[in-house]
Amino acid sequence: MLEEVERWLNERSWSVADRPPHQLIAAKRASGQTVSVVLPALDEEATVGQIVSVIRRELMTEAVPLVDELVVVDSGSTDRTSEVAAAAGARVVHRDAILPRLPARPGKGEVLWRSLLVTSGDIVCFVDADLKEFSADFVSGIVGPLLTDPDVQFVKAMYDRPLGDAAGQGGRVTELVARPLLNLHWPRLAGFVQPLGGEYAARRSLLEQLPFPVGYGVELGLLVDALHTVGLDALAQVDVGVRKHRHQDGQALGRMAAAIYRTAQLRLARGHLVRPVLTQFERGEKGFEPRTHDVDTEERPPMAEIDEYRERRVA
Repeated sequence: MLEEVERWLNERSWSVADRPPHQLIAAKRASGQTVSVVLPALDEEATVGQIVSVIRRELMTEAVPLVDELVVVDSGSTDRTSEVAAAAGARVVHRDAILPRLPARPGKGEVLWRSLLVTSGDIVCFVDADLKEFSADFVSGIVGPLLTDPDVQFVKAMYDRPLGDAAGQGGRVTELVARPLLNLHWPRLAGFVQPLGGEYAARRSLLEQLPFPVGYGVELGLLVDALHTVGLDALAQVDVGVRKHRHQDGQALGRMAAAIYRTAQLRLARGHLVRPVLTQFERGEKGFEPRTHDVDTEERPPMAEIDEYRERRVA
C-alpha cells in the first residue's frame, strides 16, 4: 500500500461514534448547510418503508433536524414501492417525470443523476432501498464529515457485508473485480473498504461536476472521478457497522462485473470496446443456451451542463 494511502487511512477513516448527533446538529446550524437523502428504488416495497420511517423518526425531528429532504426516486417499480414510501413519509418522484425531454435509460446511475434535479440540499446522501435492519447511522455517519470538515467533499460508508451466515463475504463483485481494478490502476483508492457500496454522501457542488454512468458502474465511476476532481484528501469513509440487504444471483453479478469493468476501461483510455456485450449461459431443454446482454456503456454528462439544472440554479 502506498504511504499516501496509509496516511489517508489514519486521517480520513472514521467511525460513526466519532461524531455524536449533538455535534452534527451544532455544525449544521453553524454552517447553514442543508441535507437531502435520496433512495433509488426498484421493486423494494419490502424494505423501503422501514428505511424511510427510521430516517423520519430519528433524523427529521425538531430535536434532531439533520435531514431536510427525503426523496424516493422510483425507477419503474411494478410493486407497491411508491405507495409504501409515500405512506412512510417520503416524497416520491418517478424517474420518467424528471427531465422528460431526455428518455430515461434503465439503471441505478440514471436515477441518481436525475435525482440532482429534484433535490436541493447542499449535501446529497444516497442510500440503497433494499437495506434490512436499517440504522440511521448509515445517514448520520456519512453526512457527518461533510458537516464538520469543510475540506471533505465525498464520503463512503464502510461496513461488514455478511452473505447468509458467512461474515464478510457479501461483497463478491468488490473483491473479484473492483478491488483488483482499483489497486492496479488507481492505487490511491486502495484504502476504501467498500468502493462499490451504495451508501455515500457528497457535496452537490462536486456531484454536479461529475459524469454519471447510467448503470452498475456508477459507484466506481463517481469514486474515480471524484479522486481526479478534488484529490484523495477530500475523500473519506466512515464505519457504520453491518449492512444486510438482498443479494443478487450469480448471473446478475456477472452483468454487474462487466459494467464495472467497462466503466473502468472508459476511464483508463476513454476508448471503445469492440463489443460491449456479455454472453452468459443457462441450461435449457437442449442443453446450455447462450444469453447475451448489453453492457452499460452510456454515461450522463455532468449535471452542471444540463440547461434545466442551470436554469433552476439561476432561479
